[in-house]
Amino acid sequence: MGHLARYFSRQFEYKQKASNCFSNLKYASVNVEGFFSVGEHFWCEAVLLLEVSKQLCKVCLLSPARNTQICPQEYTCCTSEMEDKLSQQSKLEFENLVEETSHFVRTTFVSRHKKFDEFFRELLENAERSLNDMFVRTYGMLYMQNSEVFQDLFAELKRYYTGGNVNLEEMLNDFWARLLERMFQLINPQYHFSEDYLECVSKYTDQLKPFGDVPRKLKVQVTRAFIAARTFVQGLTVGREVANRVSKVSPTPGCIRALMKMLYCPYCRGLPTVKPCNNYCLNVMKGCLANQADLDTEWNLFIDAMLLVAERLEGPFNIETVMDPIDVKISEAIMNMQENSMQVSAKVFQGCGQPKPAPALRSSRSVPENFNTRFRPYNPEERPTTAAGTSLDRLVTDIKEKLKLSKKFWSTLPYTMCKDERVTAGPSVEEDCWNGHTKARYLPEIMNDGLTNQINNPEVDVDITRPDTFIRQQIMALRVMTNKLKNAYNGNDVNFQDTSDETSGSGSGSGCTDDICPTEFDFVTTEAPPVDSDRREVEAAATLPGWSLKTLLLIFLSLVLQRQWR
Repeated sequence: MGHLARYFSRQFEYKQKASNCFSNLKYASVNVEGFFSVGEHFWCEAVLLLEVSKQLCKVCLLSPARNTQICPQEYTCCTSEMEDKLSQQSKLEFENLVEETSHFVRTTFVSRHKKFDEFFRELLENAERSLNDMFVRTYGMLYMQNSEVFQDLFAELKRYYTGGNVNLEEMLNDFWARLLERMFQLINPQYHFSEDYLECVSKYTDQLKPFGDVPRKLKVQVTRAFIAARTFVQGLTVGREVANRVSKVSPTPGCIRALMKMLYCPYCRGLPTVKPCNNYCLNVMKGCLANQADLDTEWNLFIDAMLLVAERLEGPFNIETVMDPIDVKISEAIMNMQENSMQVSAKVFQGCGQPKPAPALRSSRSVPENFNTRFRPYNPEERPTTAAGTSLDRLVTDIKEKLKLSKKFWSTLPYTMCKDERVTAGPSVEEDCWNGHTKARYLPEIMNDGLTNQINNPEVDVDITRPDTFIRQQIMALRVMTNKLKNAYNGNDVNFQDTSDETSGSGSGSGCTDDICPTEFDFVTTEAPPVDSDRREVEAAATLPGWSLKTLLLIFLSLVLQRQWR
């Protein structure tokens, strides 16, 4: 009788401890220390670490199973209430494991988006500052009085990059037309031009080509470089958002049940050291992540499109090689205008009519005193070639490596998670592992990827007739972005595809030809004469009738600038 009394007393004591322990349990981890039997009854002695109180609670629970819903209906250390709590723990661990496993792909898009965005913004700031410094030195007050033309150019470029509804081709055409109007007045100060007359002048921009071939080449390169840069950064944004959203999984009841059976039924069966079989884990994870795997096809197409645009950024659409020397290119266009000023003026007068003479005060004005004729442009080694402490080539090389690693991420996610030694026994252990019922080999075949392939999943009940709406939204977001990237690869902005045949980039292949998509500007220049020859030419020109001091100084500066740049 004494032995039986002690037996029931001990049983009551353990049940009381179990009740107190599990009523407030929030698991950080569960570890079964021992498994032993008394007569025909099996006992489990478990150590449960409480997250709230951080104290150890030893519990001994009696079996055989009673009212358990998930674990095998045999001897067990767990009750149905324990199964419920362990199911919630399984859910939490699964969510954390998905988020942890997807950390690489999420941080790739977050960190690289930040770096590219910082680089492009600083590149624009540097280019605008460089142009302003150069033109203040070169043209002095003449530039400062007309600087809003250039400020507006950069403002529109920035607005386009940040997502503004800007038609780059039209904006660049307007810039050259405005610049022609301003310069035409400067080289013809003896005349007064009305707004209507200046509008007529701007219409001759394409016909006369007063700036040479610079506007055409610059338009092609700026347009394609900005389309590629903006679209690439938008792609990084979409990748970041999709990865962040999809990694926050919401497992279904069927998934939670399968997770608990895989992760904690071994503990309830008194097999704390036996981990799930690898193939068993794969079927559970493929069932739980069936919708995520369906994202993989569109994700891979998206990654391929990102890699293609990245190659464009390294080559013909390199925004750094376009924006860094843009001040020199615009200056060269101005020099072309100066050199052809007489021919341009004559043709404009012929087409728009003879303008009215300016008042005597205006026509006799001289060039401002602080007009700086001693400007020396940057030598190539002095010019700033980086922004945000790096270069575009380095950024692109880095992101290409990361993008390649993120390909097929969603379809391989179950395999990555099941490789974790905290989860399974590993692929090499086939016999001494938990197969969902006992310690033995897992026999069912591994399911293929995706929702429809889970119809016969032996571990997870999956309703293949109800695709996850949220995942489908992410698939659509990737599809739209992939289409934008493909257009950017061909030099097209999806918002303005039909504005110009010149930069449509339609057709297969690289989307550009040597003629309209060069990697560098190919200006034809002549050898600069010696310094003495420069002086003699300017002095001789001073004897020509009808040439103002302003024109003579501009010609002199043109020669100096051409020589120094070459």
